[in-house]
Amino acid sequence: MAKDKRKRKEIKRKLLHKYRLVILNENTFEEKISFKLSRLNVFVTGTLFIIVLIGLTTLFIAFTPLREYIPGYSSTRLKRQATELTYKTDSLVTVLSYTNRYLDNVRSVLRGDIENNEMNRDSLFEKYKLDPSTVDLTPIREDLLLREEVELEDKYNLFERNVDNIESLLFSPINGTVTQEFDLKNKHYAVDVVAPKDSPVKSIGNGVVLFSEWTTETGYVIIIEHKDNLTSVYKHNGSLTKSQGDLVRAGEVIASIGNTGELTTGPHLHFELWSNGKPVNPLNYIDFK
Repeated sequence: MAKDKRKRKEIKRKLLHKYRLVILNENTFEEKISFKLSRLNVFVTGTLFIIVLIGLTTLFIAFTPLREYIPGYSSTRLKRQATELTYKTDSLVTVLSYTNRYLDNVRSVLRGDIENNEMNRDSLFEKYKLDPSTVDLTPIREDLLLREEVELEDKYNLFERNVDNIESLLFSPINGTVTQEFDLKNKHYAVDVVAPKDSPVKSIGNGVVLFSEWTTETGYVIIIEHKDNLTSVYKHNGSLTKSQGDLVRAGEVIASIGNTGELTTGPHLHFELWSNGKPVNPLNYIDFK
């Protein structure tokens, strides 16, 4: 028992024993700084320093952007963006699949792989439509009142519309010489208009770009869908200034005259006009001079 007591006293003495830390000038041995230390003071000071260092490191990691440099650690903002992108990607995959199938059918029609009497624009969407027989189309009371109001307004409308005809005024895509006209029998569903190379090609009306890319046979092609189920097609362009999904206005430059593709013999525009899924003669509606 006495031995243990002496040992505890010895340990206490060592911990509390004072030491003097002196910093001297090496040349003159002049004392510059001195500290009185004990082993207990050094231990306590070192422990506090380590705790403070750990605390500061934790604060930096938790509340500053430095945490993003730690492997496997991502910020809340990045997680939220990743979640949003996941939902958008899932939706875009569905839309992209639908759009690709639609454009494949459009390409088949433009290449002449489908006969004119077989082509119906509505059939391209048939597989995606609901069966009308399963939908209740009976108009509600509010709908009937709205129809009566619209009919009453149209009765005294000074500007009459001719819904049976194609758009009465279409902007000319290019001014030039027509070298080959529309020929339904030989499946030439277009007019070929010769113009100087790099001349601007313009949209015939307001619409949205359905297709805009390179094809082997017809070079740079752009297809625009307008209102009233009207579609315009521009082939053999030298370059394109619009991309798929872009909105265009009448007279806006969408391409330039070129000589691209295997089925071309010189700088010209191969222009097609489709109404309700059927090709029509552009010369009946547009003056290219």
